[in-house]
This record gives sequence, C-alpha cells and structure tokens, in this order.
Amino acid sequence: MNAIEVIDLVRIFKYKKKRKGLLARFKKAKEEPSGNGETRALDGITLQVKEGELFGLLGPNGAGKTTLIKILTTLLLPTSGKAMVDGYDVVKETHQIRERISMVAGGENSGYGILNVEENLWMFAQFYGVPTRVARLRIAELLKVVDLSKDAKTKIHALSTGMRQKMNFARGFVADPKIAFLDEPTLGLDVNAARDIRAFIKTWVKQAGKTVLLTTHYMAEADELCDRMAIINKGKILACDSPANLKKLVQKEAVFELGLSGQFGHLEDLRALQGVQKVACHLDSGKNATTLKFILDEESVIARVIETISRNGSKLVSLTKTEPSLEDVFVQLVGKSMEEEEKTVNQFDSSAVEG
Repeated sequence: MNAIEVIDLVRIFKYKKKRKGLLARFKKAKEEPSGNGETRALDGITLQVKEGELFGLLGPNGAGKTTLIKILTTLLLPTSGKAMVDGYDVVKETHQIRERISMVAGGENSGYGILNVEENLWMFAQFYGVPTRVARLRIAELLKVVDLSKDAKTKIHALSTGMRQKMNFARGFVADPKIAFLDEPTLGLDVNAARDIRAFIKTWVKQAGKTVLLTTHYMAEADELCDRMAIINKGKILACDSPANLKKLVQKEAVFELGLSGQFGHLEDLRALQGVQKVACHLDSGKNATTLKFILDEESVIARVIETISRNGSKLVSLTKTEPSLEDVFVQLVGKSMEEEEKTVNQFDSSAVEG
C-alpha cells in the first residue's frame, strides 16, 4: 500500500514585479508593464511512497521540496494534479489526513513563550487526544532523545534557536503519527544533536505502519537514512531510486576531486575539454583555495584537465579518485553542484501572492 501518492502535481505561484530604483516611482502607470508573473514551484510531480518506507526528497533550496510537503500536509492547495496521503485526498479530506500525520520543519518557531518545554509538548499531545499516562512517558522519552531533559521546565522564550528546534522535533512525534513529514529537521543543529535525531528517525520508522517523508539538501544525511529517494530540482523529479542505485548512474565514469591553491576562475575552459562530462566547483575564500570535482569519460582525460589548470596559472595541491556519491549524481543530472545551483535559484519577490 502507498502511504503517499502524487500524480502530475503542479503548483504555480503568481506574483507582482516591483520596479527598481528611485526614478521608477515617478514613471506614469501607463508606461508600466503589467508587472505580473508566475513561477512553477512544482511542475508535474509524480511519485509514490510505500507504507513503512523512509523516503527522501533531495534538492537545493528553492527546488520545490517545502512546497510539496505543504501540499501533502494540507497547508497549501495544489494548482492541479492529485495527491493522496494514507488513501485520503489532500483537497477533499484534510481532516482525516491531519489526524494521521505530523510535520517538523527546520528553523520553525512553534510553541508558546509563556509555557515551558514540557508544558508545550503536553499541550500538543492534548490536541491529538493522547492519554495522560502515555503522553507523560512519551514526552520524557523524547526529551532524552533531543537532550532537553534538564531544560524541561525552561520557558520557550529563554531557549536558544537550536534548543527550540530540538523541542519542535519532539513535538512532531509526541502524538506518534502514522506518517511523519520532516522538512530539513537537522538544519542548523550541532553534529551530536543531528546524529541523535537521525538515529531516532531510523528506529521510529521501523515500527509497524510508520512512514517518513524527509526533505534535505544534506547529501550524507539522505544517503544514511533513505530507503529510496527522489532528486528534485526546479519543480521536477529528475531521478528516483535507492541511494545505491542512484550512485550507479555515474559508476561507469571516472570521478576525480582536485584541490587547487587560490581562486580558480576558468571553469568554461575545463568544461570545453573533450572527455569532461561535468565539473563542480567550490571556492573557499577563507582558505583561498578551490575544490574541483570532475566526472570524466575515462581516467586518461585527467591529464588534459591538469594541463589546462596549469596553463591558467593555478597550482594543483591534491588529486583524489573518488567513489560515486549522491553529489556526483546531482552533478550528472543537473550539470552543476548543489551549492552552485542554489546560487542561481530565483527568490520570490516580497510582493508575491499565491495563485
């Protein structure tokens, strides 16, 4: 049985463009273009998540991950297409869906500041009708998971951002939902907290009938947690399979990582070389260094790559042949790294309205 089923889902945001510059204020309205536009946040998404599966959505910021989660959790209506959660329609049967799900979003600021951590979790447990004895045991267990037991009596307004995020994660599981939607749940957390949360997710989903839909742009997190995953970019699903099978997409090619001193600025020269399929670039201005990752037709092409780098005046510091990773899969599908892709994402204008 599919816990989640999405068929040809489209979500369009309509917005009004703002003029830029002081002179624009003095232009007459008749000289102004209509100023309306639209963005397809989701462009014909189709996917199925099986019951009992830990399914991931991997993509850069602005890829459409959060929009899809909001539709599946009945917080946003689709423009067209169909979505079912636990067999219920997200448009027509919102009440039935909300009884069965929870959502945790990284960076979310839910909770009431005048209440303490324990009181907030208790309140959310009551919203879902969790029996008193069960709620108290579950709250105590979750506070241990997120390392907030000693802060149970601390008021929400006194929590740090990271501590509040941990509380939000606990809130998402206090009602023991059938399907959990986790939107960047470890965003901004320290290494130890993120590790504990990932361990809890892996254990929780093993219970009978539990399903998790996780969105992330952390490659290692997706690789560690997900049974299957979909790579999404610009509102489209580019590939969907297990992490191991996705990495096989680039297993036939040679993958190299090169470290250079200084800031390398001649990517087009490298991309023009015969035998170079893809190049991803990471500039570290703090260390004045560049990391280049290549997907090549064959190993021998690396000689031409090194020659081109030297000709452009850069010094090679390190060279490593790597096993394929999810980052390599993303580069293969999109043509650039996730970091580069995020820099090109168009942000909605502040006057944007949903359509």
